[in-house]
Amino acid sequence: MNKTLIGILSGLGAASIWGGMYVVSKVVLNVIPPFTLLTLRLILGILSLGVVIALRPKAKMTSLQAWQIFLVGFVGYGVSLGFQFVGTKLSTASNGALVTSATPAFILIFAPFLLAERTTLRRILALVISTLGVVAVIDPRNAELSPTLFWGNMSLLAAALTWALYSVLVRKVSQTTDVVTSTAIMLAGGLPSCFLMSGWELHTQGVGTITPGIIGGILFLGIISTAIAMFLWNYAFAELPAAVASLTFFAQPVVGSFLGWAFLKESITPLFLVGGVMIAIGLVISSTE
Repeated sequence: MNKTLIGILSGLGAASIWGGMYVVSKVVLNVIPPFTLLTLRLILGILSLGVVIALRPKAKMTSLQAWQIFLVGFVGYGVSLGFQFVGTKLSTASNGALVTSATPAFILIFAPFLLAERTTLRRILALVISTLGVVAVIDPRNAELSPTLFWGNMSLLAAALTWALYSVLVRKVSQTTDVVTSTAIMLAGGLPSCFLMSGWELHTQGVGTITPGIIGGILFLGIISTAIAMFLWNYAFAELPAAVASLTFFAQPVVGSFLGWAFLKESITPLFLVGGVMIAIGLVISSTE
């Protein structure tokens, strides 16, 4: 039970950090293009985790395991986040929040095939309740289904699908490896494609004025939102059944909406409170099976 609680708190911590990341990202992305920022985040994340790895006993890992972990990272940080950036650019933020909330449902689909986890009625009920909760938080009435946004919405769907695949694969490879070390290798897996896209961005767009505030934002995104949050997310999937860990993802839109209301003067509705309670109920149902 202690491991379950720690795993849930780790997943909630990661999702909460990512929810808060929206406010900082909105400022930094006005100055630094998205793939360039992601490249900086991955490098800072690797360096931060590298310090921790250097201070701990060396973890045992074969070259085959390292390559498998690297490829898992490529799926998560090279492919999934790439689809997310493209989808956000070609669609809308509301559509992005709504479509990517399908991630836990995809995880529930992948888990039986890749992890041999049972899909129980209790877990399905928990997913349905939590999904209805996140729909209430996001408010799908803000979504746009215009044909001009089709490819953007498809990219967002691909992002949700590949992030679900990444999360399930994390549990598969983390069973026999050190989570800190494997997280650093996974972050490195996203660098090849990010370097490529970042080079194109810098050639065509360049960057804006770098101020101390922007530097602080980059450090927050690299150390807190990448190194710490990615470790917490991977730890949650290493310790919990994928179907349970996936529900902690729903903390992200709750925290993001709350901070948007607190700092960006964005509005929230009574449905926000109802949705938050429903997400919590779904997590409790799933974790007490």
